[in-house]
Amino acid sequence: MGDKSRFSSLWKQRSRELRQNQTIAEQHAWYLLRDRQTLGLKFRRQVPIEDFIVDFYCDELNLVVEIDGDVHDQDAQSNRDKSRDQRLCSLGYRVLRFPNAIIINDPDVLIKTIRGLRPSPGALRRPLPGGEGL
Repeated sequence: MGDKSRFSSLWKQRSRELRQNQTIAEQHAWYLLRDRQTLGLKFRRQVPIEDFIVDFYCDELNLVVEIDGDVHDQDAQSNRDKSRDQRLCSLGYRVLRFPNAIIINDPDVLIKTIRGLRPSPGALRRPLPGGEGL
């Protein structure tokens, strides 16, 4: 077994542990995001991306959703979060962060924010060629 395989299996194990020990806010968010309940989008939870394990990930939107507790208000953690977000953005991911209190007290904010990122169904259509539809 190569180093990469061991590394992958360690991340998988840690992801599994995090899924089994979700915070209350993560449980609320997962209730909203699971089973394509939010705009038909597929979300996964506790997903390894490079050296990080993100709370929720939607492949269709390349979207990372992080649910932050009080520890994220501390300067050291806030700086780590900024660095992590910059790295994820440089890899092409969009990162949304929500405090625990928002998810617990006003979960519609999560859905509304995600809705704002999703392109409208008509956005990909091209205009009709000249003369059609008249």
